[in-house]
Amino acid sequence: MILMICTACGGLPGASSQDKTDLLFWDDFSDPGSGWQVWSRSGSIVEYANGGLRIMVNEPQFDFWSVPGQRFGDIRIEVDATKVGGPDDNDFGILCRYQGEGNFYVFWISSDGYFGIGKMKENQLSLIGSSQLQYSADIRRGQQTNHLRADCVRESLVLYVNGKKLIEALDRDLMTGDVGLVAGAFDVPGTDILFDNFLVRKP
Repeated sequence: MILMICTACGGLPGASSQDKTDLLFWDDFSDPGSGWQVWSRSGSIVEYANGGLRIMVNEPQFDFWSVPGQRFGDIRIEVDATKVGGPDDNDFGILCRYQGEGNFYVFWISSDGYFGIGKMKENQLSLIGSSQLQYSADIRRGQQTNHLRADCVRESLVLYVNGKKLIEALDRDLMTGDVGLVAGAFDVPGTDILFDNFLVRKP
């Protein structure tokens, strides 16, 4: 887990004026000096690579996440995520309303087609909106790129993948906080995810 202070602010390449009006925060990770912390530990790595932010998790049953030191209320978060290595039995996605490592919401998918929304509350992690991770054919398998979107609007938490709404949960425990990215490994380590085009918009 890492906490990062992001200074990536500026014009959004190719965006329309309306897109820019709705935009609250963005980073395309093209500038290695944009403020995201890079590090390595026991073979796990966070680094700028191939125009994106890479999170490689080389420890079984472990998740690493990064937050840019922001604070938002109601927002829509989007990112492109590509598996560049490791098993398809993995997890990766978006954090919202992050209030420290013990309190946040997480929107996951996996490279073998599963998804869910989780809540970390006082260091206790649980699924919300479903009793277990669910399967969707709309999630692109293996090393294909998936476009993830997480809406955090009042008590509504919604996960979209590749333009398809997959799940909605209702929860009021956390109403503001930071945003971030996460990747994790299960029994087999080596999850290797490249994130790009991170956007935070008004809902």
